Amino acid sequence: QVQLVESGGGLVQAGGSLRLSCVASGVFVSANYMGWYLQAPGKQRELVATITTFGSTNYADSVKGRFTISRDNAKNTVYLQMNRLKPDDTGVYYCKAGRYAPTYWGQGTQVTVSS
Repeated sequence: QVQLVESGGGLVQAGGSLRLSCVASGVFVSANYMGWYLQAPGKQRELVATITTFGSTNYADSVKGRFTISRDNAKNTVYLQMNRLKPDDTGVYYCKAGRYAPTYWGQGTQVTVSS
């Protein structure tokens, strides 16, 4: 059974930083295409950052230079370091494993950035 558990969200002022974690079980983060997605209030879920099995990363234009995706294979965990946060970064952040079916999602962690 695959389980992804996100943590690290919270309330932060604009300009601040947070680090999100996604602990995986039942799947190896090193062997899967992993990603972070944001569902902002009233909007569809959108890609924020991805990391491939080779370690290549990709970012949404809105977060380039501010966010960094990484993984710790020993801990089977994927991280999203978020710096210089903006109010537009507010929403629920979801971790995803897999690029094509089957894919798996975590339950999400709320990030609120106040202006």
